[in-house]
Amino acid sequence: MSDLVVVLGVLAAAAAGLWAWRRWHPASFWYGVGFPVRAVLVYLTWPHVASGCRLTRQRRRFRLTLDAVPVAGVASRSAAAVVEHKRRVRRVDVERSPRLGVLRPTRLGWRMRVRLHDGQVPADYEKAAEGIAHAWRVHSVRVVDVRPGFVTLWATMRDPLTEVTVSPAPVELLRVRPGKLENGRDWVIDFRTVPHWLNAGATQSGKSNLANAIICDLAPQPVALVGFDLKGGVEFTPYAPRLSALATTRKESVDLLTDLVGEVENRMGLCRAHGARNVWTLPEPLRPIPVVVLVDEVAELFLMADKSEKDEVSRTATALLRVAQLGRAFAVHLIVCGQRIGSDLGPGVTALRAQLSGRVCHRVNDPETATMTLGDVDPAALDAARAIPAETPGVCIVAGQDGTWHRARSIYVPEHTAEQAAREYAHLTPDWETLIGSVPVTPTAA
Repeated sequence: MSDLVVVLGVLAAAAAGLWAWRRWHPASFWYGVGFPVRAVLVYLTWPHVASGCRLTRQRRRFRLTLDAVPVAGVASRSAAAVVEHKRRVRRVDVERSPRLGVLRPTRLGWRMRVRLHDGQVPADYEKAAEGIAHAWRVHSVRVVDVRPGFVTLWATMRDPLTEVTVSPAPVELLRVRPGKLENGRDWVIDFRTVPHWLNAGATQSGKSNLANAIICDLAPQPVALVGFDLKGGVEFTPYAPRLSALATTRKESVDLLTDLVGEVENRMGLCRAHGARNVWTLPEPLRPIPVVVLVDEVAELFLMADKSEKDEVSRTATALLRVAQLGRAFAVHLIVCGQRIGSDLGPGVTALRAQLSGRVCHRVNDPETATMTLGDVDPAALDAARAIPAETPGVCIVAGQDGTWHRARSIYVPEHTAEQAAREYAHLTPDWETLIGSVPVTPTAA
């Protein structure tokens, strides 16, 4: 009895120790205990999981059979005939599961490479991802990397977007960190890598919150912010202390876009005069201030109440498209937001969308907006965007930074926080009239 008490005491102490380890230091518990247990289960169950998800293939293999064993109740002559003519080893059809590589742990799960069978394509694994996730009892499984003959699966134990916090980072020019990606890394928007972004989303989907997060991160940087808010200025007027220019009507938008086109042309002339392909190859004293343009509701720029507005809309669309086409090399960047983005707004919207290589799609009210935003990126991204629930504001599908798409969520930034940032860094706001007239075009002496 004393030995039993000792054994039970040791087991209880071990269980309490494991619970405390998992409770107070979950990261080391995962790498030390959780992941090794999961890895063993994955390797042991993979043949059955692959068979259930129809990822196996039939192969001809030599197998030992029991066909030569005489059956009870059969005449001796018949049994002898069986033993004489049947073979113990024969080639039979067997199911072969795809070969797994080494499982590599991550903070939220694990990654593993799978070798494709002949005739398989990555789409087969994308279709089977949900079934694999249910079989492994994990939150999700995604195909994150494709190489000839191989795919990499990434399993996530829990949803990392339930609570979003961003780690502090030093301020870098034209780089913002508005939230988190589903792989646990910070969501980074680098305008020098992806210069223009399209941000689509319905009301209360998190679209405006993302704009607030971007403004907060850009406010302390030496950049000029320009706003287009055709909803009477109710969205961007609170941030006016940090905005170099703000247009709230169609007429003001046309004039401001004309100034932007002229500024781009001036910077083009500056680069040509100094033999530079873009402003980043200019000497630093000659380098102009980057300009980030925020458009709150792009549909308002293209809608027409009657034919009398057709010429004004055409001029607006042409100017905005020119800024998108030419602005990349000359440090003029666009963030175009909209609730409704469809081909019914005119060919100008479709042409503009083609220039916005960065895509962010929140929950939308109609499938065409999701298609316009992500339809040319990846069909799987489109399906993921349509599945965003209404009770998760800020969750979105992001494409453009690394050539793939991710689920992401922006951190919650109240309006008063963005307004405070605009007031705090108002002294960094360049004067618009000085900015558009300050670009010299005279070449330096040889």
